[in-house]
Amino acid sequence: MTDSTLRALSQPEPQVTDPLHELLRRGARDLIAKAVEAELATFLAQYADQRLDDGRQAVVRNGYLPERTVQTGIGDVSVQVPKVRDRSGGGARFNSSLLPPYLKRLAASRN
Repeated sequence: MTDSTLRALSQPEPQVTDPLHELLRRGARDLIAKAVEAELATFLAQYADQRLDDGRQAVVRNGYLPERTVQTGIGDVSVQVPKVRDRSGGGARFNSSLLPPYLKRLAASRN
């Protein structure tokens, strides 16, 4: 009864990163970020004339949602979607049409 049934687990092989592949993923992340920022600028422009009683803008940018990972054709890409705050209580919410809430996989990577 001295024989042990426990076995050491092997560690996964470290992934070899291809510099070109990493460059493409970084470019995809930057492109998605710029597109979402442009979408946000258009959204905020719709509310630019709405002001509070003290003269401040009613709808303003308010940081980012937590970073999340989206699967693309070139691998996983980390993205951040900006948040919007409606100080007037009108309920204005920004939802990106490029990166809707709960999106995990881009259509091009669904094969």
